[in-house]
Amino acid sequence: MLGAFVRAFRTPDLRNKLLFTLFILTIFRLGSVIPAPGVNSAAIRDQMEQVQAADDAGIYALVNLFSGGALLQLAVFALGIMPYITASIIINLLTVVIPRLETLKKEGQAGQGKITQYTRYLTLALAVLQATSIVAMARTGQLFQGQIRPETYLPDQSILTLVTIVFVMTAGTGIIMWFGELITERGVGNGMSLLIFTQVIAVFPSSIMGLWEEQDTWLFALICVAGLVLITGVVFMEQAQRRIPVQYAKRMVGRRMYGGSSTYIPLKVNQAGIIPVIFASSLLYLPQLAIGLLGEDSSNPVVRFLQEYFVGGTHPVYMATFFFLIVGFAFFYVAITFNPAEVAENMKKYGGFIPGIRPGRPTAEYLDFVLTRLTTPGSLYLGLIALLPMIALGTAGAQQGFPFGGTSILIMVGVGLDTVKQIESHLQQRNYEGFLR
Repeated sequence: MLGAFVRAFRTPDLRNKLLFTLFILTIFRLGSVIPAPGVNSAAIRDQMEQVQAADDAGIYALVNLFSGGALLQLAVFALGIMPYITASIIINLLTVVIPRLETLKKEGQAGQGKITQYTRYLTLALAVLQATSIVAMARTGQLFQGQIRPETYLPDQSILTLVTIVFVMTAGTGIIMWFGELITERGVGNGMSLLIFTQVIAVFPSSIMGLWEEQDTWLFALICVAGLVLITGVVFMEQAQRRIPVQYAKRMVGRRMYGGSSTYIPLKVNQAGIIPVIFASSLLYLPQLAIGLLGEDSSNPVVRFLQEYFVGGTHPVYMATFFFLIVGFAFFYVAITFNPAEVAENMKKYGGFIPGIRPGRPTAEYLDFVLTRLTTPGSLYLGLIALLPMIALGTAGAQQGFPFGGTSILIMVGVGLDTVKQIESHLQQRNYEGFLR
């Protein structure tokens, strides 16, 4: 492994790509600790240990995770990459519904560029809405659950100051998008994924230290061993795939013979990635939003029901709902992102077939059957991984800084594996051995 790193840095163009990527990530992390204008960051840091705002297992906690803790510091990059993720998910869903977007998706690089442009516009619009919500929560004290007075970290609450903070946070989201595209174009790995990876691992050391201070030595060691076992299991599941063999028949085009090759269609067990967890977390934020709209009047039976079962993230009803939502969204997302009929039609067009399966509709039915069989364990795996931090909060007495959360582990392992594979492909092009031997 260390030898592969040395060989990577000895290769001039690969070294330049790696250094450029590290440079952009460093600037990105710097912007995550620079406070927005009008924010007293010193007051926030002095009382940050008392803040329990990230306890809720909703979209609010997810935004704070994807911002690397910058949200609770009201930094320039406080929104992190979350607006772009949300915009990408919405555009993917609309592609199935709106024929115009579906046509653009089939037009190749030009159509994809147009869809990317729509995603940017939607990202900025969502950033404005999200920044306005965060500033409003900070102004009323809800951002820190009332544990820090708003006058402490926002001494000037004039309209001009608040609008400036919203503008700076929105501009920060635009810069983050630009950083991601720069890394994808000139660096190594997928830019947006690496930015998410950076924000997630940024809070990992502090979470480990918090766990060390809260627990005794033996329990801390046990949690660390369990975390390593969990990471190993996630690596195994993320790498697991079913390879469908595909044979291409020989055909004459002019005077040349084409085809006759064999390949395969890789179908991952976790074909949906982390998107179902984000969907489910977003949907389970609605009860907390309803409580905010209806007020915290304990005499209201609806509010009392929501507070008892859907606030805190440790009630069995909440966990069961979260689990089944993840399973359902996993099947839904796989269904809209992988079209067996389209894949079968493309294979038939180019003379490809699965051995033992007739081309056309039988191939589509076979792919759909295999995909359903794979998605079932994949969705159950996602649900169990996502429930781990809630189970830890409810049984082990861990605090909100529990480091081995399901979402964090999925992001770290998935992005880490993809980046290592890209570096390995660069090394193998130069006849070097890669990281994965």
